Amino acid sequence: MRIGVDLGGTKIEAIAIDSAGRELARRRVPSPARDYDEIVAAIAGLVAELEGALGATGSVGVGIPGVISPATGLVKNANTTVLIGRPFDRDLCVRLGREVRLANDANCFVMSEAADGAAAGAAVVFGVILGTGVGGGLVIDGRIMPGANAIAGEWGHNPLPWPTDDERPGQRCYCGRRGCIETFLSGPGLARDFAHAAGRSLDVPGIVAAAAAGDGPAGAALERYMDRLARALATVINIVDPDVIVLGGGLSNLAQLYDTVPRRWAAFVFSDAVRTRLVRARHGDSSGVRGAAWLWPAS
Repeated sequence: MRIGVDLGGTKIEAIAIDSAGRELARRRVPSPARDYDEIVAAIAGLVAELEGALGATGSVGVGIPGVISPATGLVKNANTTVLIGRPFDRDLCVRLGREVRLANDANCFVMSEAADGAAAGAAVVFGVILGTGVGGGLVIDGRIMPGANAIAGEWGHNPLPWPTDDERPGQRCYCGRRGCIETFLSGPGLARDFAHAAGRSLDVPGIVAAAAAGDGPAGAALERYMDRLARALATVINIVDPDVIVLGGGLSNLAQLYDTVPRRWAAFVFSDAVRTRLVRARHGDSSGVRGAAWLWPAS
């Protein structure tokens, strides 16, 4: 039995799967995102709950919104900032009394989708998570490519390309810079953009519903969002040239992305034709947690 855990900004989800990838059980709790010790305790509690319910122990893989630095062995680049500078993998090993494997949550997501999801069979797959933060991961020929600095796919902390005057210098990002793609394309980024333009606040589902009902400012916010996503992904295509870009996270559920964004990215891609496909994750919100479980190979 394999257990996968997906640590998100608002929730922690755990799943148990068998050797064929069939789901055995699933649990979810709110994420205590501002308290490191509570995060460790919550993950340990979910693992214990699954194992108690199933009467078996399993391997544990965890997808995190950051990476373990090859230089220090500590977490870096996490938008759940309480993880930064902490030996998260070692603390989980101690708490659970076994080896735990960690990977960036976006890497878990794209591995799942490349293996048997929306990008199955593609040689080069770039995965994007559009949620509380903006992450990315790269799989080539079925293998996660973490990179020499463990940052492959971190497109969210590049500047928004081809910015307009009103997009400069951009909001300050938690990484300390301004104008990062994440500040525009995350869920909070979309909500902030709408509030600034409309003079009122709505969450992302509220913006989508208002746009569908004909609300002008909400529709304009979604148009700006799709234009920015097209520019940002065009840069990925120019550098990586993937066969497939697969979207996950809450904002991937916007159906209009899959027609509008490829039409718009063509103007920014350095090619006479763009064959890259933009697809929605087949496993939806389960891709990250499934990918975490598959950090352990078949025994």
